[in-house]
Amino acid sequence: MLFNQPEKYFFKKRQSINLNGSLIYLDQPLVMGIINVTPDSFFEGSRYNSEREILDSAQRMIEDGAAILDLGAYSSRPGAADISSHDEFERLDLAVTTISKAFPDFPISIDTFRSEVARKIIEKHGDCIINDISGGTLDPDMFRTVAELQVPYILMHIQGTPQNMQQNPSYKDVFKETLHFLSERVAQLRSLGVSDIIIDPGFGFGKSMDHNYELLNRLDGFKILEAPLLVGFSRKSMIFKPLSSSPQEALNGTTVLNTLSLLQGANILRVHDVKEAVEAVKLVGLTQSTSKKS
Repeated sequence: MLFNQPEKYFFKKRQSINLNGSLIYLDQPLVMGIINVTPDSFFEGSRYNSEREILDSAQRMIEDGAAILDLGAYSSRPGAADISSHDEFERLDLAVTTISKAFPDFPISIDTFRSEVARKIIEKHGDCIINDISGGTLDPDMFRTVAELQVPYILMHIQGTPQNMQQNPSYKDVFKETLHFLSERVAQLRSLGVSDIIIDPGFGFGKSMDHNYELLNRLDGFKILEAPLLVGFSRKSMIFKPLSSSPQEALNGTTVLNTLSLLQGANILRVHDVKEAVEAVKLVGLTQSTSKKS
């Protein structure tokens, strides 16, 4: 939840990120709703291209309990077409303008690996979270830009690029290598003065089915980084392929994996289906609070 009076929690250490002077507390897991302003995202139900579609989806997600909206204009599905930074900015600009007019000050995350796009959006619209699927590997200026803008940053692990990441991904130990990558990048960001860092193991980004489930089984090991943990399984192939189904049929599987991740300490669920994720957060929270009392 978002608060403007952190002094009331002075005597209790809490996990939080600072967005434009307001603290977003993460001691209770939050849900991030996905809004893709692209014509080719892997899940057809997440594609919104007109102002009306963008506004309707944002309103529905906020009413369903989303705490953050994540706006993406570059499809990162395996083999997706590359688009120019100009086109990416134009799509994002439309989405941010539309949502900000209707819901001023609602927390927005910008899903981009391009520092130029992040800077232009933030300079025009104000502070947003930057959600970088490449963890700074696809744009050498990203970390410096985040440090200059002093905005929260989602650091995700990827092996390769969106165009080649699923071409035979290979690891000796996927957990150790992902942890090492995130640890090194967190240290770099902190050395530049970036304090609001969220980590994301990058499920489905340069990982096989086995790699994804090994990371899920060892998810609580990322607590060593002492940073909020975001997970994104929503309707991905790691769910629908073993079930011989499709992204359209993967909601139940998404809820199962979200629940497992919450039990291992996930702080943010990035999802297409906000209502179901919020319900999972509430029920897991009830279970955990009841077990503490007994």
